[in-house]
Amino acid sequence: MKQIFKNVVVAVLTWEARMVLRRYQPFIIAVTGSVGKTSTKDAIFGVLKNHRTVRKSEKSFNSEIGVPLSVLGLPNAWGNPFLWTKNFFDGFMQVLFSHPYPEVLVLECGVDRPGDMAKLATWLKPDIIVMTRLPDVPVHVEYFGTPEAVVAEKLELLRALKPEGVFIYNHDDMKLQEVAKEVRQSSVGFSRYLPSHFTASHDEVIYHDDQPVGSSFTVTHLHNTAVVKVMGSVGIQNAYIYTAAAAVADQFDIPLTAVTAAFTDYTSPAGRMRMIPGIKGSLIIDDTYNSSPIAADSALQSLAELRGAKRKIAVLGDMLELGQYSSREHERVGELAAKSADILLTVGVRSRKTAEAALEHGLAESNIFQYEDSAKAGRELQNMIKPGDFILVKGSQGVRAERVVEEVMAEPERAEELLVRQDQSWKSKA
Repeated sequence: MKQIFKNVVVAVLTWEARMVLRRYQPFIIAVTGSVGKTSTKDAIFGVLKNHRTVRKSEKSFNSEIGVPLSVLGLPNAWGNPFLWTKNFFDGFMQVLFSHPYPEVLVLECGVDRPGDMAKLATWLKPDIIVMTRLPDVPVHVEYFGTPEAVVAEKLELLRALKPEGVFIYNHDDMKLQEVAKEVRQSSVGFSRYLPSHFTASHDEVIYHDDQPVGSSFTVTHLHNTAVVKVMGSVGIQNAYIYTAAAAVADQFDIPLTAVTAAFTDYTSPAGRMRMIPGIKGSLIIDDTYNSSPIAADSALQSLAELRGAKRKIAVLGDMLELGQYSSREHERVGELAAKSADILLTVGVRSRKTAEAALEHGLAESNIFQYEDSAKAGRELQNMIKPGDFILVKGSQGVRAERVVEEVMAEPERAEELLVRQDQSWKSKA
């Protein structure tokens, strides 16, 4: 019954979204990839909002329900049939009557199961597609059988790119380089390590009183350069996110100087390498939105490179939906954790492999702690923390690693403002 209801919701919303797009014909920017989609979408919106009327996908609305809701500008009604009925009515009113509508839509597009992107590509026709990265072992691979099948599904969106459209891609990704060669439309690369149309360089952490407070890097496009500063967040992912946004901005004739200005007061999305004050004078690096092998690698590398910490603590939860690759990838992350952290806490059954690998690669057994749930891990972490500790917290969405952060943040009363998954629909889940 629940599946039938969902099918009805998807069918109605999709039809309404198609009709609305036909009526208003907005410029569509679709963001996809296996890592960094939400942050890239938010950064693009942050650049464009002062130059165009723009709507972005809320939170990470990137599914067969989320994308139509974003097109229609409607909220997720979750399991409430009365609110879905209201959504249907509001969407139908948009189809029948003219309303003010954004010039530009910035839509996040993801896949959970085979066929998801192919279905989306039948009705969504982007003017720009931004592809972030296609890692060797992407999240959701459990439902596809092979990583190549996940990649193929994501690339289905390219079939929908308008003939005059633009493909903006991560030029450091060898797979995407090959894809760009096959795309008939214009291709624009962004990168950190290989020269491209928009290249980031000289990335570094910004410190104040020996505490990291943000990151900066230089973007180069043709003969123009600009320094981008992102406060409150660290990690190499920032170079990719904001350079991709600069590449999109160029399509609207927005100069690099305006891109830099747009990020002056920009706040990174919650749960994406955001720095939060912790108890006892510690610093939390909150990366709890989700986790995958490549994202965990990046987070641990960023932790390793930070200076000024008395100790470095990594709290790593299960990486879900990896199927046959789960054990190997958790072990590999454990090996990296042994090199990046002084203390390791793992959360979940799968992450036992992370703890075992960290022990095998030199992390002392007395500094490894294993837990079944995030709440208990957070409570016990309170007793371990000392002044000057840097604490990285990361885990897949289902692990609810934000509960660890809430236990050890200096201002738990600000959890709703600073952390992911704080609305009532998430709070009510076990």
